[in-house]
Amino acid sequence: MSGSEKLSKSSREKFLETLKKLGEEASTKTPEELKFSYKGILYPHFICSEATFQALEMLEAREDDVLIVTYPKCGTNWSVQILREMLFSIHSKEPTIDHGVLEFGKPEKYEHLKQLPSPRLLTSHLTYNNIPKSICEKTKILLILRNPKDAAVSYYHFTNSNPVLPTYSSWDLFFKDFISGNIIYGSYFDHVLGWEKLTDDANILALTFEDMKMDFSAEIRKISDFYGLFLTDEQIQDVQNKTTFKSMKDKSSETHGDLANAIFRKGEIGDWKSLFTEEQSKEVDAKFEESLAGTKLGEKINYNKYCTF
Repeated sequence: MSGSEKLSKSSREKFLETLKKLGEEASTKTPEELKFSYKGILYPHFICSEATFQALEMLEAREDDVLIVTYPKCGTNWSVQILREMLFSIHSKEPTIDHGVLEFGKPEKYEHLKQLPSPRLLTSHLTYNNIPKSICEKTKILLILRNPKDAAVSYYHFTNSNPVLPTYSSWDLFFKDFISGNIIYGSYFDHVLGWEKLTDDANILALTFEDMKMDFSAEIRKISDFYGLFLTDEQIQDVQNKTTFKSMKDKSSETHGDLANAIFRKGEIGDWKSLFTEEQSKEVDAKFEESLAGTKLGEKINYNKYCTF
């Protein structure tokens, strides 16, 4: 085993140990104790804090940072693995991903981030308004979108499988909170609409979960070119082989421990039909029409193709 592989394994083991401890502590709390509100949006209490958000505002971004932004369950872990493999192909070493989720952890994490070498691979579920200004000014951002109905169903299963998130006794109760935005990380629709402000910025690339599923190699090429990596066809194929849903799920117990099945459940398009009633489907249709119809990101989601019975 090489030195970089040992380091990667050590970091992963520490990460899994931390997750396990958080899960054990969180399992004793009520759903209300698992969340808190900051600037009108709910966040997971055990992995976020007001002090952390305040410290985050002072984060100094770098031009060579790699930031992936998603609403929960819209392709976060998939995108992270894609960029990890891409950066490894170029630099022949693991990218720096310690403390990679911007809003997770304690305030002192940002002092640690300052010391980390480039490239730093970062992720976030935050809205545009809560991302540090220096990131929007300096850093290239990969925004991954997913149709709201599949995102909702995936989120429902995830929150019921993740001990640090509030559980729901039924899909109907979850849907009520999802459609109203009274949910961890707030409204899906507000999240997407917030990022609409940067759609014409050269430093943001918006892709969709669905397009990545339908033409994976083409979307990988877009990501490669956007970050100036310019991988060869052979490297693109290698990244593709290592980041299919099946390949990641097969390794998930090693990479994500007890959360493996929650994070890598199905990875399909159209699973929303397994839970949505016709009335609920129409509610989301109306909400999408009200919030995102006519926007560039709304058009990119290709709602009519993926969200009709």
